[in-house]
Amino acid sequence: MGVDLTIAAIRSGTDPVGKLPEGAFHRWLETPLGCPKCDVSYNLVVDWERANGRWFEEESRGLVRMLKKAIFMGHGSGHRVTHFETAGVVVKSFTVAEKAEVKA
Repeated sequence: MGVDLTIAAIRSGTDPVGKLPEGAFHRWLETPLGCPKCDVSYNLVVDWERANGRWFEEESRGLVRMLKKAIFMGHGSGHRVTHFETAGVVVKSFTVAEKAEVKA
């Protein structure tokens, strides 16, 4: 895994909830990650310079594997998590705060 490489997975049709990976420009990778149990997919975003680097495919392999597992495990909760992010050992998850119903 690459040093300082961070990849985020954003559920299709939603906006990022947490900060995107560091970088002046971001690249949304062409191939989304899909849940093997349903039709939900997540788009991957990474720093532009890192995504165009010579060793990106090799450096990102482990991180993508971790994100795939997190998406698979999120199926049980109905994919409430709309934003995953990993830089190595841990996958962070972000959910949209549910709006409280206001009664007048």
